[in-house]
Amino acid sequence: MTAATVTATATGPKSTSVRRLLSLGRAEGTLLLRNRTALFTAVLLPLFLVFGLQGMLKKQAESNPGLDVDSLLVNGAVGMVMAFVVYYNLTAAYVARRGELVLKRLRTGEARDLEILAGTAVPSVGLALVMCTVIGVVGATALDLTAPVNPVLLAVGLALVVTTLMALAALSSAFTRTVESSGITTMPVLLLTQFGSGLFIPLEVMPDQLADICRLLPTTPAFQLVRVGWFGTDGSAAPTGFAGSWAAAAPHLVTGGIWLALTVWGAVRYFRWEPRR
Repeated sequence: MTAATVTATATGPKSTSVRRLLSLGRAEGTLLLRNRTALFTAVLLPLFLVFGLQGMLKKQAESNPGLDVDSLLVNGAVGMVMAFVVYYNLTAAYVARRGELVLKRLRTGEARDLEILAGTAVPSVGLALVMCTVIGVVGATALDLTAPVNPVLLAVGLALVVTTLMALAALSSAFTRTVESSGITTMPVLLLTQFGSGLFIPLEVMPDQLADICRLLPTTPAFQLVRVGWFGTDGSAAPTGFAGSWAAAAPHLVTGGIWLALTVWGAVRYFRWEPRR
């Protein structure tokens, strides 16, 4: 599919915002399916990392009795999927469409800037949510986990994860010249997400001062909200019910909201719509 085709698909004489968004998403989804490298990174790589995560959590449980490996595994798997499918894959997509001048052409049509960015993200976000749903169902069945304590809070957490990672992807793309170099420019955020946001190393097994610092990282509050929404705790206290989960989630909601505002500001301020000259 050429850049002109993507542009033509996203615009029309009587298109609405939703139709433009879906048209952009459909075109981007076609490109994703044709790109085997991107598809491998989005689908298989996170699953491979989950197996490594399982072994690491079991070793940590040996030296930390009482560690809930099953809940941490599900939460970590969701985090891995979101980090690679949404953040990494979307960063590469923004860079590729910018290099092909697709983004620049789309801005000359009816689509607004936010619609262009969101439309490009539709396939990645949709694929990530489907994979997270499968992980949740398989985890609940195979690991005999309880139903989510607070489904509303769980949904809020997932929404915060998605929007924060989308903004980070747009911001990272501003400092990425080529698709090939996206593996380098996204590495800091991916490493911080894996090892600082409680995915590979639970915050409750870290030293208190280090855990407090990690709780202030951009992606940590959102992932902790997902955990609180499902299991009623972020690991720092005993599990609670529906009402108690809101109290446990309050600090993460505040910190996550601040980081979302900052990342959106950064994306708006530094995002590039055409290649550097």
